[in-house]
Amino acid sequence: MFSYFYIVNICTIIVFICLFFVTRRTNKRWSKINDYLGKVTTTVDSIRYGNLSTKIEKIEHPTYQNVTDSINRMVETLNDREKMIIEYQAELMRQNKLLESVINSLSDGILIINERFDILRATPKILEWFGIKGKEIIGKNVFDFIQAPDDERSIEKLNDIEIFIKHTPTNNFIINTQPLTSQEKKRYVLIIKDITTYKEIENLKEDFVATLTHDLKVPIVAAANIIDLFLADKFGKISDKQKYALNSMKSSNTELLNLVQILLETYKIKEKGINLYKENIDINAFTEGIVSEMQSIAKDSKIEIKFIPDKTNPQITADKMQLQRVIKNLILNAIDHSNTKKPIEVGIGKISGYITISITDFGQGISKEEIKMIFNKYYSAAKKLRKVGTGLGLYLSQQIAQAHGGEITVTSEENVKTEFCIKIPV
Repeated sequence: MFSYFYIVNICTIIVFICLFFVTRRTNKRWSKINDYLGKVTTTVDSIRYGNLSTKIEKIEHPTYQNVTDSINRMVETLNDREKMIIEYQAELMRQNKLLESVINSLSDGILIINERFDILRATPKILEWFGIKGKEIIGKNVFDFIQAPDDERSIEKLNDIEIFIKHTPTNNFIINTQPLTSQEKKRYVLIIKDITTYKEIENLKEDFVATLTHDLKVPIVAAANIIDLFLADKFGKISDKQKYALNSMKSSNTELLNLVQILLETYKIKEKGINLYKENIDINAFTEGIVSEMQSIAKDSKIEIKFIPDKTNPQITADKMQLQRVIKNLILNAIDHSNTKKPIEVGIGKISGYITISITDFGQGISKEEIKMIFNKYYSAAKKLRKVGTGLGLYLSQQIAQAHGGEITVTSEENVKTEFCIKIPV
């Protein structure tokens, strides 16, 4: 019995000794894990606050080492990315400064505003014109500084119109608006251009043209009257050769007078527009009369004019004098540029909402590039350009057609034919 209790006690002591050593070893292991987790936590906190130079020291343990290597590689990658981001930010800063310097050097003024007309950004030109310094302009209402026609307070209407800037009253300005569609909130870019110099040049040019045409017209008309007196034998009998020379002078004088008239008409249209005196017109009879009148001129060039009426005998409301001038001059234009024996065709037709008067010649034609520009007020292309011969340019012809609510269109095939089509609304 004694030996049994003795053995039990010995076994118990051995178990406690074993538990002691096991517990001691386990504590050491947990201590190492805690130390390792502490280092990981410290590293993560450093990364969190932007310190990417911290790394976990190597630990001679296969499991821990794999985690350590992964974390250290992540830190290196983040460090590389941070350097790249810093480089990108520096480049963006350089580009931003360059763009800002370019915008600030523009002669135009640029504003960014919101839908309430509050100014968000402005270039130095705007500050100069508005008479305000630096950031004081931010948040101000743009209409505190500018005045549009009829005081229109609509951003969409601030487009290609002249405005008045209160601080710079002696200058002329024009404004354009462009919405910033990529923004979540509504933003608008306002571009203001100083057109004072342009206006002064335009006024000088128009005054010069008006004075020039008036001063030129007087002696040309006087010369024409003298030639007519000579041809009427008012200064004595003249020979046939003298009559031929005087008629040539009269023809050249008429062309010169018509050229001056073109300049004068262009000036009048810009200044006052075209005044129309409309009346009902039988377009078949009206156009046929013009064609009959032009037949003698066509015969001199050995060309025939063929008139093609509309069978329905349509009526239009138009200014007879202005429409006659357009038709006559387009026929003269066709005569000048017909280089075949085919007749010039003048036809009346109908399309949806319009009566058409078409003048077709079978001559040199017009290139596609020139067709786009022939109605331009200032366009010329030397000898290749088709021009109206008497009293009216293509620009003025188009203006008259548009004043009637219509237009003139052109279709052409080089060295085949050209058709001018006058469209007058019914």
